[in-house]
Amino acid sequence: MLFDMDGTLVDSEKLWDIALHELAVEYGGKLSERTRLAMVGSSMAASMAMLHADLGQPWRDPEVSAAWINDRIVGLFRTGLRWRPGASDLLRAVRAAGLPTALVTSSGRRLVEIALDTLGRDNFDVVVCGDEVVAAKPHPEPYLTAARLLGVPIDRCVAIEDSPTGVASALAAGAAVLAVPLEVPVEVVDGVHLRESLTAVDLAVLAALLHPPAAPPAG
Repeated sequence: MLFDMDGTLVDSEKLWDIALHELAVEYGGKLSERTRLAMVGSSMAASMAMLHADLGQPWRDPEVSAAWINDRIVGLFRTGLRWRPGASDLLRAVRAAGLPTALVTSSGRRLVEIALDTLGRDNFDVVVCGDEVVAAKPHPEPYLTAARLLGVPIDRCVAIEDSPTGVASALAAGAAVLAVPLEVPVEVVDGVHLRESLTAVDLAVLAALLHPPAAPPAG
């Protein structure tokens, strides 16, 4: 099992909203809703480039902006991180069944370590962070890395995601994908299964994604 973090297991996108909008104000501007939605699921570097372009300040140093965001979001993560509906129960069921499990996130290690206080470090055999891969989502590298570290073929893995960026990464890697959109709609394409939340998702649902029912015979 391969779990995304932000927007999938925890409703942290609202915390990112706070930090991003505050930084825009710090820079004397206002972040547009269109650009904010485009950031969902993206790496920090990509998000900072989008923010600077949106504000008409492409000359700003993305590392300086990223450091500002990280410092702000650390405090928000410590006090305001909340599970998405059904996520905690599903994660416990997956672990109780002994399934190899990875957290695959675009967030950096510093933030992930704080989030793991809520998520539970023992719930994951492997953690792949956005600042520990060469190519971030939507590139397939994060999910391919997680499957390799778990020792499980990627086509035997189910990835659970909330954003188009994350879904694209998991699909390109070759995983079956369960999408639970939060902030941004996810397009229905082959290999992607949509649910409104994880509340009614159980091990049988996950198994069915890897073993879809056979098509009835023609005629």
